[in-house]
Amino acid sequence: MNNYQYPFYEVKKFSTIKEMIEIAANDAADKIAYKFRSDEEISAVTFSEFIDTVFSLGAFLHDTGLSDKHIACIGANSYRWIVSYFTALRGNGVFVPIDKDLPERDIFYLLNDSEASVVFCDDKFEKMFRTRSADSEQIKMFIVFGRKEHDGKFLSFDRCVEKGRTLDKSGYLNEHSEPDKLKMLVYTSGTTGNAKGVMLSEHNLVSSVYNGLMVSTVYDTGLSILPYHHTYEAVSDILVSFHHHSTICINESLPAMMKNFKIYRPSYVYIVPAIAESLYKRIMKNIQNKGNEYDFKALVNKSNELRRNGTDNRREIFSFIHKIFGSRLKKIVCGGAPIRSEVAEFFDNVGFDFINGYGITECSPLVCVNHDLYNDYRTAGIKLPCLEWRIDSPDEKGTGEICVRGDVVMIGYYKRPDLTAEVINDGWFYTGDYGYINEREQLTISGRKKNVIVLSNGKNIYPEEIESYIKDLDYISEVVVSGEKTADGIEKTLTAEVFLEEKKTPTEVLKNIRSACTALPVYKQISKVIIRDSAFPKTSSNKIKRFCSETQ
Repeated sequence: MNNYQYPFYEVKKFSTIKEMIEIAANDAADKIAYKFRSDEEISAVTFSEFIDTVFSLGAFLHDTGLSDKHIACIGANSYRWIVSYFTALRGNGVFVPIDKDLPERDIFYLLNDSEASVVFCDDKFEKMFRTRSADSEQIKMFIVFGRKEHDGKFLSFDRCVEKGRTLDKSGYLNEHSEPDKLKMLVYTSGTTGNAKGVMLSEHNLVSSVYNGLMVSTVYDTGLSILPYHHTYEAVSDILVSFHHHSTICINESLPAMMKNFKIYRPSYVYIVPAIAESLYKRIMKNIQNKGNEYDFKALVNKSNELRRNGTDNRREIFSFIHKIFGSRLKKIVCGGAPIRSEVAEFFDNVGFDFINGYGITECSPLVCVNHDLYNDYRTAGIKLPCLEWRIDSPDEKGTGEICVRGDVVMIGYYKRPDLTAEVINDGWFYTGDYGYINEREQLTISGRKKNVIVLSNGKNIYPEEIESYIKDLDYISEVVVSGEKTADGIEKTLTAEVFLEEKKTPTEVLKNIRSACTALPVYKQISKVIIRDSAFPKTSSNKIKRFCSETQ
């Protein structure tokens, strides 16, 4: 492999969350940190106002003797969620984000397993916590975002902040965490029996922010869309944006996303492939419905010819598309799963910097991302400067399990040294993902290790590859490729289970799939189609659950 060298951005060095906040207070006090909808009005909060609120809430927690405990948070994306997050990170407690869409039994399991003493929550969870108080006796207080007054163990978030403003803040401000000790406890999504608590240290989080910004920067205004309990959003967007002193505009719900693009006019956004796919299909369907598909393709060809000759007029040529996103959107960061090249190519063709990356919660979460100046959206980009990586047991094409070692790798799984030992060996974290590294030291993801299909002829099949071809068919909304087993349990052929946007027969679908997959070898061809009556069950990050035991 060539030792390919990339230039990196200069990033202001910091080693703790405390330092990161101090830098913002000194360098960006009067800049807008957050914008969000409040009573149908758009509120704006400066960095100094935000930091003062964090310090006040921290002073309240310190005064109650709970600032050094495990502090959970469950609720929709909101300004108060972010305040709670920073308050826990700035103090010497441990932050535990909980997925708001989990079943009740899973929520209580995670709160008890994490040993949470304080819970920040939306109003809608108060009734559940009151009704099942016996299931969470270790929790000393619930701080409710929308509550107006205190009521026993259920406190008003605003009243807690108000009280904190009257207190001496020196106790909270003198708190500090050991950099390599547990700071954030993130549970992988999935069923209760399989959820694992990923232990991340302050050094992990700081390293992810600092090194991530060295490879891929952000701009002045971001629209924050993804669920905050996911590390991708909580670290790679919220913390990264804070250190860059960008303004984060909080998207209150997915249905409000397109409206908020026009209201906030962001310059960058973090999304997952499912959102990218939805946006792509929505725009293309609108173009097709207007009968403009031929003209659009002609514009793309003309634009790309100009680019090859050194002239980039994409933003002007495709201004009608940029207007959908507020006309200022420059950069789309996509992670969480592999993206279809057709979708990434579309956004690139019309003038967006489509930056693909790869990460996993156990790596805080960023492993690699495309360099802004050397972007190849067909890959997941280059590794963070603080990491080493290698491919374990590569096949003849160089594909094998991705292994990484360095500053962003987790401490381990909470209270599960047995599971930790299964994935970390001599500092190397075995990701469970397969891929290969090209001559430019960029990573391409092949698929999940647990999803690999081994046919009776010995061929290894990565279903994600075949699914990307099948998704080229506009009417196929979702697809899962699996091995078709014989009576004796041997996988000899492949089946595609699909959820359709329009009515088709299995014979029609199979014929179309075979046409879409003609570039694939014979052993990767689909032999059978199953049409579903409903969409596949999904995790909270909108990934299809291939197996009942899926946890990632």
